[in-house]
Amino acid sequence: MTEIDTDIIVRIAAKGDGVTSDGRHVQLAAPGDRLTGDGRLLPGPHHITPPCMHFPACGGCELQHVDEESFAAFATARVTGPLAGQGITAETVLPAHVSPPRTRRRASLRAAREGRRIVIGFAESGSHKLIDIAMCEILDPRLFALVQPLREVLPLILPDRRAAHVRMSLVDQGVDLLLERVRVEGLAADEALRDFADTWKLARLTIDEGDGQQVRWEPEPVTVSFGGVAVGFPSFAFLQATPDGEAALVEFVREALPGRGAVADLFCGLGTFALAIGEGRPVYAAEGARDLVLSLKLAANRAQRRMVVDHRDLFRKPLTPEELNRFAAVVIDPPRAGAREQVMQLAASAVPLIAYVSCNPASFARDAAHLVAGGYVLESVKPVGQFRWSTHVELAATFRRR
Repeated sequence: MTEIDTDIIVRIAAKGDGVTSDGRHVQLAAPGDRLTGDGRLLPGPHHITPPCMHFPACGGCELQHVDEESFAAFATARVTGPLAGQGITAETVLPAHVSPPRTRRRASLRAAREGRRIVIGFAESGSHKLIDIAMCEILDPRLFALVQPLREVLPLILPDRRAAHVRMSLVDQGVDLLLERVRVEGLAADEALRDFADTWKLARLTIDEGDGQQVRWEPEPVTVSFGGVAVGFPSFAFLQATPDGEAALVEFVREALPGRGAVADLFCGLGTFALAIGEGRPVYAAEGARDLVLSLKLAANRAQRRMVVDHRDLFRKPLTPEELNRFAAVVIDPPRAGAREQVMQLAASAVPLIAYVSCNPASFARDAAHLVAGGYVLESVKPVGQFRWSTHVELAATFRRR
């Protein structure tokens, strides 16, 4: 095949397709692959053998066919691309952090009963069909170890032709398991669940039959720890996807903050950043979810942290410039939609430094445009690929008023 008969894949698009030099999109292509005139794909130097037998059918991963270098480059482009679309260039783009395989500590699987058979896994890409996983290269082995035992216990509580949600989190005490859309009827089913939880040493087992959560097993209070402080963990509350990804984000934020002065942590959740900022420093932490606020407040009080925890809807009642100007820095970690209402107030403030953590490069870029228009400079940005082999990329960034 001559050079003229092929077209090279030059990059990976936002949804994971390879893109040729003339703009054609090709599924399951890696940079350096070549597309022939008759539609065949010739693997190049960055195209690798996927490590999982379920790829590409399983929707849990989209990019197992690309090597580490190409995935890191993709993660970086997922951050810089939307910024460029807003006419913004970061002064410094730091190397992307990519989580290793088998480190995902929080996952939501689906389970379905087909006669006597239980299928557990992720949905097939672009479909509702479940892939019954026999292996998984993204889940922490402690989570995957429960898949087969669940296949054995679910026939007692999962009606035929009904799908359930299996939500798992790694916490300080082990695995926190939430089963939704199941039906526990009779003593035998109840005892089987207790035996299952005991045998597999679950930190907690919670059942939701559709009318609210009921804890069936919790030998001791379930917690997660941030900055050395144990915080009560509501069932399947938000956690950063991997411990190393969380550590990369926390390190970035801590290094960005000034050595002294009060800090505000907005959309603080359970205190990932508020508690990691350090002891002795005054911290104001605001969050709209009441259960998270109560957990963080109790933990901060027990640890004698200098922290004010505020139950506040930052979409309806964002901090005003007058309130923001009390702080030496602001940390903000909004949900996927971004935080336009709060960002507009920040843009009008005199806060010297903003550390912005985002799980959506597109909404981040839109918010960044407001901050830049308000006089801030996007000083640095760090892509973080916690969702390995996925098109979902997170980031941390600093904005400074000069």
